[in-house]
Amino acid sequence: MADRPRAAGGPGATLPGLSGPLRFLLLCSFLIPLGSFMVLPFMSVFLYERLGMGLGTVGAVLAVASLVQFSGGIFGGALADRIGLRRTMVWALVVRTAGFGCFLLGLRWPPLAVAALVLTCCGAALYLPANKAYLVHGVDDEQRPAFLSAGNAALNAGMAMGPLIAGPFVLSSPGPLFLAVGALFALITAGHARLPAPGDGRRGASAAGQGLLTGVSVLPFAANALAFYLYFHFQHYLAVYAVERASSRFYSVVLLVCFLLVIVVQPLASGVIRGMPYALALALGFAGLAAGLAVLAIGTRPALLAGGALITLGDIVLFLKNDLEALRRSPRSDAVVFGQQRLAAGLGACAAGVLGGQLYGLAQRAGDTSRFWLLAAAQCLLLPPLLLTLRGRTAAPAPADDDMEGTPAADDAHGRVPGR
Repeated sequence: MADRPRAAGGPGATLPGLSGPLRFLLLCSFLIPLGSFMVLPFMSVFLYERLGMGLGTVGAVLAVASLVQFSGGIFGGALADRIGLRRTMVWALVVRTAGFGCFLLGLRWPPLAVAALVLTCCGAALYLPANKAYLVHGVDDEQRPAFLSAGNAALNAGMAMGPLIAGPFVLSSPGPLFLAVGALFALITAGHARLPAPGDGRRGASAAGQGLLTGVSVLPFAANALAFYLYFHFQHYLAVYAVERASSRFYSVVLLVCFLLVIVVQPLASGVIRGMPYALALALGFAGLAAGLAVLAIGTRPALLAGGALITLGDIVLFLKNDLEALRRSPRSDAVVFGQQRLAAGLGACAAGVLGGQLYGLAQRAGDTSRFWLLAAAQCLLLPPLLLTLRGRTAAPAPADDDMEGTPAADDAHGRVPGR
């Protein structure tokens, strides 16, 4: 093991001799968002211009799809706890491959395009908790930030490249594009079917009797929901604001810079973030969000770039630390914990869509949309202190089962699983 590669996770952090399955999983962490983001970012334009749906209908479809993709992760985590990580990933990819196949049929019958979008989002919801849990299975606590950051870097690289590759073809040649993406997902599914089972599904029938939110770490759950709520002010409404003041091309540049920051900075900072006290991480993360949102209110091109960068840096700290803290505090399996955190993300993103939309509309009617960003920045300062009331709280675990004594599940319920 002397030649194990160094990881960009802070001083002394390493990725210990990545096995073939983990290398494949990291490659797929790039290929899956690459394929997905060759299609999904263009859905509003595709449904509106190519299939002739009304904007109100398009908005409703995208809202439902987003909620399914994020909040459905809690069912993905529960499924992985019941049938295992590998089998869950395979079934999730089968669903997603079928979704991209339905996009082809949707070119002739638009309702199938809506079904295709929902299917792909269901597949994503099922896949991600199992993917993250497989990536950190058997990894000790010191190494988890490096592994999670490597996966996040691959994810963001795929998200950044997908739109650049597919942009010229979505409206002009959608059929070949959907066919190519569907074929890519079919190959990825076949590869996942050959992965070794990582000794998962260790809770068996006992896990099946637990509620979806049993053992949830209340503070990391609430902090994640709040972080996504505030971040999605930026995600949902920057496009309208930036195109109005610059151009759609410049908006793409801002997003590319944000993706690159996650790819480069999060792996480098993962070790520091892991060792950071949770209260300090929350303070720094929300302060970064507040600063970035306030800078956006200036409205110039440099301000758009700087604001996006500050928001991304804040989220790099918040999203990783919340996941690590949830894993540390919860007695549940990794897959269930990641699913619970995805539910929090979905609730936050949905709230941003509903409440943020109303606030942006008010600012727009008042003739000054910069006020929207200042109000969002103020929320970054006023809302996080409410999290202090949740400190140390965790939902009650399921009742202990005498038959579980001495088993890995029993050890986990008492907080003694290695690497937790």
